[in-house]
Amino acid sequence: MKTSIATVSISGDLREKLAAIAAAGFDGVEIFENDFLAFDGTPAEVGRMVRDHGLEITLFQPFRDFEGLPEPQRSRAFDRAERKFDMMQELGTDLMLVCSSVSPVSLGGIDRAAADFRELGDRAAKRSLRVGYEALAWGRHVNDHRDAWEVVRRAAHPNIGLILDSFHTLARKIELASIRSIPSDKIFIVQLADAPLIDMDLLYWSRHFRNMPGEGDLPVREFMRAVAATGYNGYISLEIFNDQFRGGSAKAISVDGKRSLVWLMDQVRREEPALKVSAPAMPDRIGVEGVEFVEFAANPEGAESLGRLLTTLEFTQAGRHISKDVTLYRQGEINIVVNTERQGFAHSSFVVHGTSAYAIGLKVEDAAAAVARARTLGAEIFHQRVGQGELSIPAIRGVGGGLIYFLDGKTDLAKVWDIEFKPVVAADAGSGAGLTRIDHVGQTMFHEEMPSWLLFYVSLFRTTKTPMVDIVDPAGLVRSQVIEGLDKRVRLTLNGAESRRTLAGHFIAETFGSSIQHLAMATGDIFMTAERLKANGFEPLQISMNYYDDVEARFGLDPDLADRLRVSNILYDRDDKGEFFQLYAPTFGEGFIFEIVERRGAYAGYGGPNAPFRIAAQKRLMRPEGMPKV
Repeated sequence: MKTSIATVSISGDLREKLAAIAAAGFDGVEIFENDFLAFDGTPAEVGRMVRDHGLEITLFQPFRDFEGLPEPQRSRAFDRAERKFDMMQELGTDLMLVCSSVSPVSLGGIDRAAADFRELGDRAAKRSLRVGYEALAWGRHVNDHRDAWEVVRRAAHPNIGLILDSFHTLARKIELASIRSIPSDKIFIVQLADAPLIDMDLLYWSRHFRNMPGEGDLPVREFMRAVAATGYNGYISLEIFNDQFRGGSAKAISVDGKRSLVWLMDQVRREEPALKVSAPAMPDRIGVEGVEFVEFAANPEGAESLGRLLTTLEFTQAGRHISKDVTLYRQGEINIVVNTERQGFAHSSFVVHGTSAYAIGLKVEDAAAAVARARTLGAEIFHQRVGQGELSIPAIRGVGGGLIYFLDGKTDLAKVWDIEFKPVVAADAGSGAGLTRIDHVGQTMFHEEMPSWLLFYVSLFRTTKTPMVDIVDPAGLVRSQVIEGLDKRVRLTLNGAESRRTLAGHFIAETFGSSIQHLAMATGDIFMTAERLKANGFEPLQISMNYYDDVEARFGLDPDLADRLRVSNILYDRDDKGEFFQLYAPTFGEGFIFEIVERRGAYAGYGGPNAPFRIAAQKRLMRPEGMPKV
């Protein structure tokens, strides 16, 4: 599998772009003309820079408004092409992209366009160059790859071929079976891009909202399966126009790009085994059976404060680590680990983020396979010295620099609590408040990071992503999207903050980008849980009484149920499949959220309609801007 990316896809000047592209492991690069024109150096110098990075220039692009022109525009177009051929030879690339014309003076006609390309092919052949024709989705006369292929077919020239671009084909919903009959040697390069489904002008959609395969909603995988069926084994290249990417980290976007192509071709290889698709060998996506633990980093004072809250929530101090300052709290299947070590990664995390949830342990089908797949997809593997009698738990770096640990039932990893912890039974240990398991974990990040982490999770684990929704904070919008395991045993809510004035933005700013903000725990009877916690001295987040008057009227609730909600400060939502109840503790620290939920029936949401009201309640408890921490 040979991978490439267009320089227009990422931010920075040409030197920065090439360095990032090479570091991400691409084999080649498309030189976008504007990047070349902005560079203060000769074509030969650019070519040397590319080769010094171990890259190949796969394509020079774009050459616009060429075919079907009347005179004198036609002659001038050929003159322009000759000038570009001169430059390409200095650059050291043999392929130029010609996109279908949008010129208002261009003339229609397949034969006319084919004749122009036949002559262009003759000129290119004299220099051992090639020309690829691409149908723009908004082309004046040619906006369909089937018509572009017919132009190439009638041109009948070995130096003229077709360039397929997934966005242009998929945006116009063109039948993909038409690709399978194209001879592979006439496909000169394949360009790939995904995009969210938005009903807007094709040109504007293309120029501002493309993203990496797997980050959007277009059937890019099916497109690539059709390409693979032709026998094509040349470069697959990313051409991404995205305002967000242009302002982001060139290094991070390049890594995402390479990951997206590796995952895409892994899917194609598995779905088309007879085609012998070239792709890196790795285990299939990993099934996740649940969240085994969440780990907090803290100092002794933070650990004491967190311990008091967990005890109020009826967690039991179930174990102490055999050699480290680490405490295990447990209720039902929920394991919360509090690490107060003065060295190692947990301490480093505390120094940066303060008391925070810095690690999550996932129960997976095969921990070794999870690491192997993560490594192939470019994830950063985490290693730390292991003490005597401890297990080496495989882990990778995740959101906010935090950790994701993998545990399975195939090895001693399943016995981690017995091997690494001495049991502790507190004298006043109760039976718990009915909390059974972790329902979902919320991770907060800047909005521009969300596509990266969505791609990270769905490419690694056997999960799906829900549509993006807007969470209304009194100070602005927060974008939210959920990653769900196929059996819903693991749910990760990703929340993208655009303003630091929102609760999510405040959390990121005050914890310097801590990875986890929200832990939602399930109960089978939220009213029983609320009563148990109240008897234990628990004070819930106080919800406005105005909310309950509205929710009673809006859902037509029985007055007795509405009163029970009101008395216990429980939030309520309902859809056509079931009901959802939410009970919040006051925010901990700089905005960490503990939530208790009950799902009845097949309710699949997360109480999104209640977000404005619980966020308003949470923000009433926040430290005012500028006030010192205490």
